Amino acid sequence: MSAAYGPNPWQQAHWDWRAAGNFICGGAGGGLVTFTVLSGIDGILAKLLLLAGLGLVGLGLLCVWLEIGRPLRALNVFLNPRTSWMSREALVSGLLFALGLGLLIDIGALGVPAVVAALAFMYCQARIVQAARGIPAWREPLTVPLLVTTGLAEGAGLFWVMIAFQARGGALFAALFGALVLARWLLWRAWRARIAASAAPRALAAIDASGRNLQRFGGAVALALIILPATGLLTGGWAALLLAIAGALVAATGVHFKFTLITRASFNQGFVLKRLPVRGVPRS
Repeated sequence: MSAAYGPNPWQQAHWDWRAAGNFICGGAGGGLVTFTVLSGIDGILAKLLLLAGLGLVGLGLLCVWLEIGRPLRALNVFLNPRTSWMSREALVSGLLFALGLGLLIDIGALGVPAVVAALAFMYCQARIVQAARGIPAWREPLTVPLLVTTGLAEGAGLFWVMIAFQARGGALFAALFGALVLARWLLWRAWRARIAASAAPRALAAIDASGRNLQRFGGAVALALIILPATGLLTGGWAALLLAIAGALVAATGVHFKFTLITRASFNQGFVLKRLPVRGVPRS
């Protein structure tokens, strides 16, 4: 056994940038599909947004495929949906692609099912992370709503970036974007407080470094930019510009946070033995 293992926390080495890429692209892609359908935008712009969302989901799954030690055995991931969140993610992704393609050929009745599939996909991804019981920063129950909300906020941010020159969307969807940003902000703070006592100091240091950007630029600054368009006090091109800037900040800080969470904050708790055998002491 390597000397790195023992009672002190060590950083897991199995999930690298490729695993992070799955959660980054998959969450943002699912969020973009969700926000596009809910916005009611139609025509070529809607199809481009849907293609971008599905493309991001596909790129994330490609990252996972690249990480597999035996890529030709990747189809085995579909064999265990009863107990594996990774199997469920794969199955739901297939459903999401089918529904997304239906929307691309103008089958409008598939809008609500596509949103449900996108949300289910993001939920499965979050549960994959939270199922890693040995890593305190991942196993916290608040990790699930935090990652789902982050994906939705990133997708909404990309939505506003991609329609920046269209001056479309309206105050209602700007307000929804602001609500997602605020929810992410509050969830991050609650999640950070919950893991303070269990996560390794180096994990907390990495989380705080990315968290400062998420709280300041992807939180306070983004919300300040969203206020006027969300209240209807600013419309047209200037509103679209402010929302696009806010969207870029929210998406970029979300990417940084998830990359940090998977690759730098992933410290195991170390071995925990509640009882140690002692020679000559009877077992109680």
